[in-house]
Amino acid sequence: MGKFFDDIKPQHEEFIAAQKMFFVATAPLSAQGHVNLSPKGLDSFRIFSPTKVAYLDIVGSGNETSAHILENNRITFMFCAFDGPPNILRLYGKGYTVLPGDPEWPELSAHFVLLPATRQIIVADIHKVQTSCGFGVPLYEYTGERDHAAKWAANKGPEGLELYKAEKNRISLDGLPTDLAR
Repeated sequence: MGKFFDDIKPQHEEFIAAQKMFFVATAPLSAQGHVNLSPKGLDSFRIFSPTKVAYLDIVGSGNETSAHILENNRITFMFCAFDGPPNILRLYGKGYTVLPGDPEWPELSAHFVLLPATRQIIVADIHKVQTSCGFGVPLYEYTGERDHAAKWAANKGPEGLELYKAEKNRISLDGLPTDLAR
């Protein structure tokens, strides 16, 4: 059975640190809008306190997370044990986007290895933590990170990345603006 907590406990932090992958879920307010669920990796997640987390977000084909949290702030993170004892951990929170040039950027970005495809940092204030069994999650073996994002970004170059973000990352699938549109 699931257990709920008001914040991230040391055992949760230890579990999160051992995971190579996590998922981010957001949704627009509109019932016709698309729920977004994105896998993340690349050692991009940080815990700043029992109630504050962030992840380094790289350029992708869309920017749904930014659009949804700009509209309603809701965000959920999920971590699954793919090895060892079964476990699922969810962090429920209110998020916001920090862009290069924002006042928080220098302090937050210092906690990450910035990549050529770095787009933004997503920050969340956590108000609920849930653990559950994870009995149905299969076992997988971690064999390494993919280098496709780095190669893609290098091929695009700085100007190409900015053009791509302007074309693909300013408006969501449902027509909502992202923080890149400001």
